[in-house]
Amino acid sequence: MKASNGEILLEVRNLVKHFPLRRSLKDIMQGKRSAVRAVDGVSFFVRRGEILGLVGESGCGKTTTGRVLLRLEEPTSGEIIFDGQDITQLSRQEMTRLRRRMQIVFQDPYDSMNPNLDVFRIVAEPLRIQGLARDHDEVTERVARALADVELTPVEEYMHRYPRELSGGQRQRVAIARALVLDPDFIVADEPVSMLDVSIRGGILKILMRLVRERGLSLLFITHDLSLARHFCDRIAVMYLGKIVEHGAADSLVYRPHHPYTQALMDAVLSTDPRQKHIFTGLTGEIPNPANPPSGCRLHPRCPLATGLCRTEEPPLVEHKDGHWAACHHVEQSLARLEAKVTTAAAAEAE
Repeated sequence: MKASNGEILLEVRNLVKHFPLRRSLKDIMQGKRSAVRAVDGVSFFVRRGEILGLVGESGCGKTTTGRVLLRLEEPTSGEIIFDGQDITQLSRQEMTRLRRRMQIVFQDPYDSMNPNLDVFRIVAEPLRIQGLARDHDEVTERVARALADVELTPVEEYMHRYPRELSGGQRQRVAIARALVLDPDFIVADEPVSMLDVSIRGGILKILMRLVRERGLSLLFITHDLSLARHFCDRIAVMYLGKIVEHGAADSLVYRPHHPYTQALMDAVLSTDPRQKHIFTGLTGEIPNPANPPSGCRLHPRCPLATGLCRTEEPPLVEHKDGHWAACHHVEQSLARLEAKVTTAAAAEAE
């Protein structure tokens, strides 16, 4: 996956994050070292002013990828190139300074805030850590501006409230304001609306979209909802069991998914047709154990197109059309299966 260097803000090359497991006496005697392969050779890039969606089922490694990008978790191996610099080589002090430009919005805004601090101190905390404000008046001005950016107005009414006094949507706006107060270039948004009511999600997404467009922010938007990613993101990367299996422009990936797993995610989106009583994705079984992933293609135990080749040889991530990549040995069969499904659905609707 390539883009011109001038466009790229963040590039990830073969990123790996393994979590070692506690070894049993038997493992020690046999010299075995087991690990959960949460992220296992991931590569992608994020352009300046772009929203990249990272999509997949729970446990696929999405959140771990986001945390490793900011080195909240240390990578096992690989490169994270931010604005031309490999940040995996930076010291802790250097990373602290760099985090002025890289921030994160967590999934649960309540758990990510100190309940003993009011909104003013929560949003001002990054300024204090980074030493970016000269006096109290400047801190107040920057906090007020950040709160206004996330539409918590009038700001005077919110500054001295505590998290317990806010609704879920208001708490998430405070979390976004805390990330914005340093004026970063890149934000990881880890399922920022998954814990909110449907009626509130739209407002949060509009705020994020406006901030991306007005400030030129780059955003990694982590979600399990492919239909949401299609409407919100410029490009989408689909992740399965620690690997990226498909990557492309949002509309191209959603309307013509090349990989059987992406097709299954689309099938899992609820239909508005009341006649559809069951969801059938075409996949069987459960996600394998990430501490002992299958050989070859990791989807092969669940995939209807799996062959002997899939069981023995891992498919490379290959560009099948401009900017549309997929890691599958049987892309042509997968697309033929998709076309047949579309034709059948159209015929059923005509009846």
